[in-house]
Amino acid sequence: MSSISSTANFFDRPEKKLLVPPLNFAMVTSGIYRSGHPLPINFPFLEKLRLKTIIYLGEHDLRKVNVEWAARNGIRIFHFQMENCKLPFVENDPEAIAAALQVVVDSRNFPILMHSNKGKHRVGVLVGAMRKLLQKWSLASVFDEYGQFAAGKEDSDIEFIEIFNAELQYDPRYAPTWLR
Repeated sequence: MSSISSTANFFDRPEKKLLVPPLNFAMVTSGIYRSGHPLPINFPFLEKLRLKTIIYLGEHDLRKVNVEWAARNGIRIFHFQMENCKLPFVENDPEAIAAALQVVVDSRNFPILMHSNKGKHRVGVLVGAMRKLLQKWSLASVFDEYGQFAAGKEDSDIEFIEIFNAELQYDPRYAPTWLR
């Protein structure tokens, strides 16, 4: 009985707080992470990343608890309105993706968390555009990575990534080291 009690006390200690990453969390590249919408249980994990910026791709406003948490931690939020493209007749927004990439090409914004509701399609499109335009990945590699997170390829997303192009302006002094 004492071993169970001591085990329970071990997990209750503040210095042993459980760290839970958001849904579909992954490192994209140095200074950039992706995920689904963070929940309060994810905040201690995200605090370890010392984020400076959050890029949110979604049709709804961020939850008040997320906005307050970001403010307490000095994190800037960029919300780019994007509807769920799985709905009929809804397409990805090239202006929102270009604006988000404009944030990504400035390393002063790092570390960045890019997220959408589940961290699959909208963030997958943003990461795909980043891989293609900024890192010069082959389309086969971009589509493979998209498919790993999106649980199957959405033809409209794949087509969008393939034809998407944007002229981005950046200061070479603050360009990410991975920019090609």
